[in-house]
Amino acid sequence: MVRRKREKKRRPPFGMPKGIVMLATSEGWRHRVLTVEGGMLCGRLADVPVNAGPAEAQAAAAAMVVGLAHDFHEVRVDVTWEPPREPGSWTAQVTVASTPPNDCG
Repeated sequence: MVRRKREKKRRPPFGMPKGIVMLATSEGWRHRVLTVEGGMLCGRLADVPVNAGPAEAQAAAAAMVVGLAHDFHEVRVDVTWEPPREPGSWTAQVTVASTPPNDCG
């Protein structure tokens, strides 16, 4: 009898996103992606010019998070931006929109 080696399901290297914090700085647009597991991914929106408006930066940050959720978790997510509470700072909620049909049980 030949035993098959059991494959261990690996955790994705990027946690499931649940929120975004975006900041306008003199060096460019910064972001923090908050995950359900309590992790955080921080960085600069490299493809967004320093003088770009908030709408362009929000679109770039949302596209990045949508891509990460799809690539690492195979889910579609929606990003909903909240009205700014203070100048130069924006937050968004990330919610799962759907999962692939073959993910059922």
